[in-house]
Order: sequence, then C-alpha cells, then structure tokens
Amino acid sequence: MITKLNQVVEAALAQGRKRLAVAYGQDSHTIEAVYDAYNEGLVEPTLYGDKEVIEKVCAEMEIDVTAFNIVDVKSDVKAIEMAVASVKAGTADVLMKGLVSTDKYMRGILHKEKGLVPPKGILTHVSLVELPSYHKLLVISDVAIIPAPDFKQKQMQIKFLAETANLLGVATPKIACISATEQVLPTVQSNLECAILAKMGDRGQLGNVMVDGPLSLDVALYKEVAEHKKVKGSAIAGDVDCLLFPNIESGNVFFKAASHIGGGELAAIVKGAQAPCVLTSRGDSALSKKYSIALACLAAK
Repeated sequence: MITKLNQVVEAALAQGRKRLAVAYGQDSHTIEAVYDAYNEGLVEPTLYGDKEVIEKVCAEMEIDVTAFNIVDVKSDVKAIEMAVASVKAGTADVLMKGLVSTDKYMRGILHKEKGLVPPKGILTHVSLVELPSYHKLLVISDVAIIPAPDFKQKQMQIKFLAETANLLGVATPKIACISATEQVLPTVQSNLECAILAKMGDRGQLGNVMVDGPLSLDVALYKEVAEHKKVKGSAIAGDVDCLLFPNIESGNVFFKAASHIGGGELAAIVKGAQAPCVLTSRGDSALSKKYSIALACLAAK
C-alpha cells in the first residue's frame, strides 16, 4: 500500500511517461515542478503560455528550456482553451493549471462545448495529505470546487475518494463523513446526511467502502479520542483513509492548516473530467505541484 507521497511518484513512474498540457505554465513554481517531473520520467510536457516569459524564467532558474514543447500564446484564457482542447482531442493525458486563477481554469474545463465534463457530470477536488502526525496518506474532498455539496454530490465525492484510495492500494477505503460533532443531531443537516451515508455504506449502496459518520475530525483521526469520548460502534475511528468534509470552508481550512501549520505535504487533482486535471494553488510549493502531477499521472488511463 502507498503511504507516502514519494511512493505515488514511484507508482506513476512504473506506468511510463504521460503527456502533460500546462495551461499558462509560465511561473517559476509551475515550471520547476514540471521540469522535475520531466527529469524524473513522469511526463512529456507542453507549456501553453508566453514563450518569451517562459524562456526568461528558465534562464533565471538555470532550467533547460528544450525540455518543454512551448506553444506561444499571450492570453491566459486562450492558453487554457488550447490546453483543454489538447486533452479533449486525446493528444494529452493530463491537464495542469499554471499561473491562472482557479475560476478561469475551471471555466475552461466546464465549457459546455469545448470542455472536459460529460453531460450532467460532477467535478470534485480530491487531495492527498501527508501529515507527520498520521500513519498514512489521507484522501480528502472537497477543498476547492463544490461550495456546499448536496446529497447527490456527496455520494459522487465518496465514489471519487474511493477511486483515489484504490490507486494507493486500499481495496476497501475507510471513509469518515466529517461534521462538528460525532453525535447525530436532527437540527444539524450535515449530521443527518453523514448518518444516512453511513447507513447506505453499510447496505453496500456506495460500493466497496466502509463509511462512518457523523464523526468529528479528532474522533476520525485518533482512536484514543474516540475511546475517551466513548464513541461506540465505529470500525474506522483512528484508521480512516478518507475524509469527506461537509462544505468547502471546512475542507479548505483543514487543507491549508495541514500544510502551513501541520508541516504536511499535498497533492491535488480534479476528478470527474475526461482526464485528471491538476489543480493546485498558485501559492503551493513546487514539491506539492510535482506530487500533484504524479497523482494525476497515476490516475490517467
């Protein structure tokens, strides 16, 4: 089983190089991450962006610009459109966000005619989090795309969490539906939905998964906390593989606290599109971006 992000890189390498299309890939973090991924044998990269800027950044960082196929385009929106088109046409296996805002990037993916989402499809953001204080990788959703997932979307998020955990070698993922408390409170909507999802999991309606909820974050992650709080009947507390957050605010706060406060490393992709789409923050480290590339390559068909 894969328990570290560097093992994700190793597993992706075993599948051979993937063709990577980078939308407006002209900032130093993105170029450094893509160059590292190229040197390690993960990708054959195409950068859609301002060629003059890309060459300047490469020169400043002493990066061999010939590692990249560069498609010269000045507009960030046009760069996204062209990168998305390459994935849609099957000439690229993985899409990656460069120096563009998330909303522009997502609009390109979601475009009705030119995008990568099937009719009535649902996109969600899935991340891997490696924390020094936890014994394996955590698969989490959603920190960047769906503000307040409805019940149907949460079922799809569980599907995407399970698929990602399967890539790590987890045959039956343990998924915790997170809420503010582990008590089932009829007045808290997220608690009720967590409880229903847990029962659906018990009945096999969500696939080969173990789902429990509602669980507070501390109960989900630490068995001793569950025992101290006298939480009964949870088969996954303290050993969860996946965290399903009730909304984007809670997921995003955990995601950023894990990296900036908790000393964690991250990888992140968009699930539900025609191909894996790397979605990282412009402030994420080059290492996190490389790990995200590796995860996307591992998920690519």
